[in-house]
Order: sequence, then structure tokens, then C-alpha cells
Amino acid sequence: MFFRLSSLGLCLFAMPFCGGCATSAPDATGFALVESAVVDGAYVDVWQASKKVLRDEELIVFTRDKRGLFVAYDDLGRHRLVPRRRQFSVVVEEVSATSSKVTIETLDQEYGVRLLKYPDWHDRKTTETERGSAILEAIKAGVTNPAGEAEASE
Repeated sequence: MFFRLSSLGLCLFAMPFCGGCATSAPDATGFALVESAVVDGAYVDVWQASKKVLRDEELIVFTRDKRGLFVAYDDLGRHRLVPRRRQFSVVVEEVSATSSKVTIETLDQEYGVRLLKYPDWHDRKTTETERGSAILEAIKAGVTNPAGEAEASE
């Protein structure tokens, strides 16, 4: 009798801690920091400047297409033995023939395993904005003062 009551009590005590094995992915809205600016320059020039700036920043450019999307990652780092990286998504959109809009989304990611999932990168809240702002300013500077004009003026 005592065994039955103690096992029932143990089950009742443990039930609130068992939320189930299969859980939905956590809501990651609001994790990314987004900055945008309108740049005076044709779409092709802004696209080329974006490509050059990402290479000069020594980022790993994962996606690059002519539609204006770049996905780049900084070097892999570790925090408490957990691999971490920062993802930069750069989108170039044509506003007019002489101006383009550049949007940079900065997102921190952490490598890990969730229950019943394969290992993958998971989004984390981003707090640091300096590097995304620096990339945006470098793209603006690259469009207004391309490398060819800088070398010719020297």
C-alpha cells in the first residue's frame, strides 16, 4: 500500500516538469537587429560595393546572387564551449535608377541540439550593432568613393 501511494505521489510531483518531448520551435521574432539606408548609386554599383565590403571585412560569404541578397558569417567563436557565430544578411533593392536601398540584418546564432532534432544553428537575441553599422557605412563609402577613384586621386 505504501509503495502504491509513494509511486502515485512521485508521478503527481513529476507531471508538471514533463512538458512533452516534441516541442515547437521557439519564436525568434525580434532577435535580429535591422538597419537600412538609401544609398545614392545604381543597383549594380551598390551590389558590387556590397560584395567588396563583405570580402574586405573577411566574412564568409555563403550566398551571393544578382537579386541583391548576401548572407555572410563572421568567424566561428566559442562561448562556454558552445560554437557561436554572427550572421549578416545584406539585401540590396533598387529604389530608382540612381539610388538603392541597403538593408542589413544582424543575427547571433548558436550551434546546438534540441529535443528530437538534428544538430543545427539556432537563432539568439542580438545585442551588438557596431559591426552591422560599420558594414553599412562601408557600403555607403564604397559606392560614393570606389577604389578606382581613390587610387586615381593619390
